[in-house]
Amino acid sequence: MTGDAPALTVERVYREHRATMLAALVRALGDFELAEDALQEASALALRRWPDTQVPDDPVAWLLTVARNRAIDRLRRARMARTKQHEQAAEEAARGTVTMIDYGEERLISIGDDRLSLIFTCCHPALSSEARVALTLQAVVGLTAGQIARTFLVGESTLAGRLVRAKRKIRDAGITFQVPADHLLPERLSGVLAVVYLIFTQGYTAAPESDEHRRLREEAIRLGKLIASLMPDEPEALGLVALMLLHDSRGASRYTTAGELVLLEDQDRSRWDRDEIAEGIRLLDTALRYEAPGPYQLQAAIAAVHAQAATPERTDWARIAGLYVELHSAAPSPVVALNHAVAVAMAEGPAAGLELIDEIDGLRRYHLLHAARADLLRRLDRREEAAEAYRRAHELATNPADRRFLAGRLLALDEGR
Repeated sequence: MTGDAPALTVERVYREHRATMLAALVRALGDFELAEDALQEASALALRRWPDTQVPDDPVAWLLTVARNRAIDRLRRARMARTKQHEQAAEEAARGTVTMIDYGEERLISIGDDRLSLIFTCCHPALSSEARVALTLQAVVGLTAGQIARTFLVGESTLAGRLVRAKRKIRDAGITFQVPADHLLPERLSGVLAVVYLIFTQGYTAAPESDEHRRLREEAIRLGKLIASLMPDEPEALGLVALMLLHDSRGASRYTTAGELVLLEDQDRSRWDRDEIAEGIRLLDTALRYEAPGPYQLQAAIAAVHAQAATPERTDWARIAGLYVELHSAAPSPVVALNHAVAVAMAEGPAAGLELIDEIDGLRRYHLLHAARADLLRRLDRREEAAEAYRRAHELATNPADRRFLAGRLLALDEGR
């Protein structure tokens, strides 16, 4: 066996099983930082030893055992540094902590439970929204602090500090590493799904798209599928995966090669991913059989109507408007009200949609409200009002592609096109 083969094995095992191994170690040790350090030390030792010996039959078990032993050594050394009066108590505490998992050959870890517990721990409501996303991306997805920082446009030191504070809060607050009890599960699951969707949205709305943004979408879908497979009786988890797949199916057609925004009605539908659409609709159908439609299922149903329309003209806007009414009832928000108004405008005419938009409160600094108003005013040939709304939308937009699109619309309006 060449020296390269063991190194490649270490890399593959670490990449494919990192989340599972980290979950097992965090459960055993109750400390994210200690678990991560121990796993890195075990991987480094494998890189040194495996080229000179045979790769173990079960490399995951080897890495977990070594990491566990390294962590125990650290705990013992830390406790030995304390006063002699506390030495025995500290050793007993270390032994008690690390016996939470059986590392015998017959059973290393409960993979499903541990991975799910890791996700729920990273998304604990005691952490800030930013910390939940960052910790999930690092601990579960395996992104580095630098990758996360670049994706979210923050300094790497800022992001690293955020991660350290989150891990120490989990340790110091004694946050339990487990799936919540049944009576807490609906609320906690909602928070987990929100984090997954936020990760997806960050990758989906970025322009121009980078490999890292594409990976965010892929990892969010993978996480959603993992949650849905481990919690098969939770229809909202299925609904979220369906929603992400249906949105992702249009990824290749949303921007030109120059990074310019392409509206849904102008997209080349031959470039939509039909396999993702079929999978998304299948998962949505499965979720809807539970007869407990939630916000993600309803949003997926809306996306499915768009996906199944062969041409923009064949879109069932009346159906979409009705689904937005259901969505607003389940999860009322000004953004949902705006989307409903746009659907009504497409189904019944711009005047009907504009009347609804002008009744919405809370979105005066949301550029898409002004962009929608501008479009309806343009269609009603109220050109001066439309120009004013386009200018306001352009002022509020932050995405460069959105700003260029709105500037183009305003220019076309000024030129009488």
